[in-house]
Amino acid sequence: MVTWATFPFVRYTPALMGGIVAYLYLGEAWPELWPAVVGLAVVAIMFIAWAIRQRKPAASDAAGIVALMAVVVFGAALTQRATESRRADHLFHFADKIDCYQAVVDEATVVRKATFATTLRVQSVRVGGRWQRATGGVRVSLPRVAGIAQPRYGEVWLIRGHPDPSKPPLNPGEFDYRQYLAYRQVYHQQYIHPDQYRVLNTVPPNILVFWSMLFAEKLDGVFREYIKAKREYAIASALVLGIKDDVDADTKQAYSSTGTSHIMAVSGLQVGLLYLALTWLLQKLFGRMPGFRLWSALLGLTVIWGYAFVTGLSASVLRATVMFTFLIIGRAWGRQSSIFNTLAVAAFFLLLWNPFLVADVGFQLSFLAVLSIVYIQPRIASWLEIKDYFYARQRPWQSKPTQWIWRAQGWFLDKVWQAVALSLAAQVATFGLGLYYFHQFPFSFLFSNLVAVPISSGAVYVGLALLAVKGLIALPSMWFPSVANYMDWAPKSIAWVFEKMVWLFNEYIFLISRYFSGWVVREIHVSALQTVLIFGLIGAFLAWLNTRQLGWLRGMALLLLCYASSRVAEARAVAPTEEFIVYSIPRRSAVGFWQGASAEFVTPDSVPLNETERTYRLLPGIIRKAARRTHYSVGWRGTTVPVQRLRDTDSTSENPFFRAGPVVLAQWRGLRVGFVSSRISSATQPVPVDVLVLRRNARVKPETLAAVFGAKAKVVFDSSCKIWYVARQDSSLRAHGFRTWDVTAQGAFRCAPPQ
Repeated sequence: MVTWATFPFVRYTPALMGGIVAYLYLGEAWPELWPAVVGLAVVAIMFIAWAIRQRKPAASDAAGIVALMAVVVFGAALTQRATESRRADHLFHFADKIDCYQAVVDEATVVRKATFATTLRVQSVRVGGRWQRATGGVRVSLPRVAGIAQPRYGEVWLIRGHPDPSKPPLNPGEFDYRQYLAYRQVYHQQYIHPDQYRVLNTVPPNILVFWSMLFAEKLDGVFREYIKAKREYAIASALVLGIKDDVDADTKQAYSSTGTSHIMAVSGLQVGLLYLALTWLLQKLFGRMPGFRLWSALLGLTVIWGYAFVTGLSASVLRATVMFTFLIIGRAWGRQSSIFNTLAVAAFFLLLWNPFLVADVGFQLSFLAVLSIVYIQPRIASWLEIKDYFYARQRPWQSKPTQWIWRAQGWFLDKVWQAVALSLAAQVATFGLGLYYFHQFPFSFLFSNLVAVPISSGAVYVGLALLAVKGLIALPSMWFPSVANYMDWAPKSIAWVFEKMVWLFNEYIFLISRYFSGWVVREIHVSALQTVLIFGLIGAFLAWLNTRQLGWLRGMALLLLCYASSRVAEARAVAPTEEFIVYSIPRRSAVGFWQGASAEFVTPDSVPLNETERTYRLLPGIIRKAARRTHYSVGWRGTTVPVQRLRDTDSTSENPFFRAGPVVLAQWRGLRVGFVSSRISSATQPVPVDVLVLRRNARVKPETLAAVFGAKAKVVFDSSCKIWYVARQDSSLRAHGFRTWDVTAQGAFRCAPPQ
């Protein structure tokens, strides 16, 4: 029987999460919740006092339930208070009335191939010629061109114009970037041209973060100086400092397909490695000194927080550092037996600091992986007693070298099995989230992590040693410059070893990704409910392993039935679906013809979609609908959709400016769709259509469209049309009675064929 008094936060933290999640999904229109929190807290205190006097289990249970209800409401109220969009001075209340605004760069800049991206925190806005205070976050992008400096944390900008509310997903199933930003209290976006902003001065919102980022940039410069290979430098910087700006797309794909992407992010792995190395060293050197447990814990806290500082105080490393802080404090107090409670305390205080962390993928994966490793890894490891098996093979009459070989084999294979058990345990807890967020599961994770984690762990130590030695040389060289040249052989030697380790690490990952490419199950879609059911199945199975009670097996059967029913319901909902879609892909023309789980995609401009466009624009919808058959056509050649080209008497004109372009008519499931990419004349053969797609700034007149295609046609501007063209044509077409749709601004156009 579990004594819950020993693990109070194992109850409080899930209750707090429940309140946060309830508000995120249901609480947008809820009234102010703090009065309810205060009232429930008073009632809970009264119940607890009554339960203490009664000294009965029923009374204690009732008081506990009321207290947990208070924590649930407290979580909802905390999230409500942390939601910036509820503030009276938020950007939402100014809409597009803003002439210009002042904001400060509040985040490290993401360097992309063509743009810089960062987040601004608004300080004031000018409306109607008057400046007034305002709040809100704006995600901005700038062109990465000559003359545009990379934005720096703490820069105060004056920006002309107004930010726009973040756009919802433009295509079916696409990643909801608007929701992602909202969880970070950013509700607006803006693309800023070089002549649209000016840097006023530098006033960092947090001076500690400012110096931390500056320090991380200096350390990155050390790697850039000593590691010459571009790929190895990029991974080295990501591995030790968490800076991933220079990691190319092929490398990211290789790490993703082998289940080792977590290694490129500075998080619990690096913080844990640093703490374990320090603990081992101190234990060996000073383990018998009085007060060792206390002062070693203080030194450990200093080291991990120092590492967090030199890596830029990013959200992921801060989360890991806080988690290890509570673990170290718990260990120093001799509370190793309540590690689950210690982890729950860490999560509780992190959520108090930022309740929106509950929706952060890294937060979820980190705590689930640690919990799984703590609980499951020892149980998996106990399946095989490898060390005992090999030690038992020693005999007194064997020679010393033979006995040493038996012990060495046992030690090495036991370490391998421990690593296998750890990798399996981590995957058990993160399996459901991997399917939900990443829609894939790499079965090669065991082969990749078994070698990649030890090599990367060693590389982290060597990389930190490089930074430490470079720092030791830099200090005296400030007064004696000749020392730097004389002692530079030390960091160069370490850097050579570091680069070779990273090279070996990369080569192994690419080898696994090539030879085990078929071991990745992709395009898996599970809903939020199905993810919860998967976790329920895993939890019930673990409970059965621990108790061997048949009730847990009955629970598993029920959960399996619910999961199968949800999959069947999804399949039945998708099967009869027939839909024509004009996709929103920047500067491209792309349409899709959907029939149940089959889809045909056509690019009318005869230029195939690149891998990025297919992955981020089309693939989410394919996964969402569990499409089993997909076909891509470049142009209309090879497509199964019946098409014909309309004849136009002006198409034979000798003047190329007045020559009419092809008008393509597609008929699919009774839906008539016309595609126009150039000018047409009123002499074009009249053909009524249901949907008319205008492409590439087609030079058309409303009167001509009405005469050729009929006034009832729904006019769609695809993404190849310029903004100025859409603005000019849209008002003219609407004035003539046409219904219009701009996929760039409104998202993909979806239309079902007539019944």
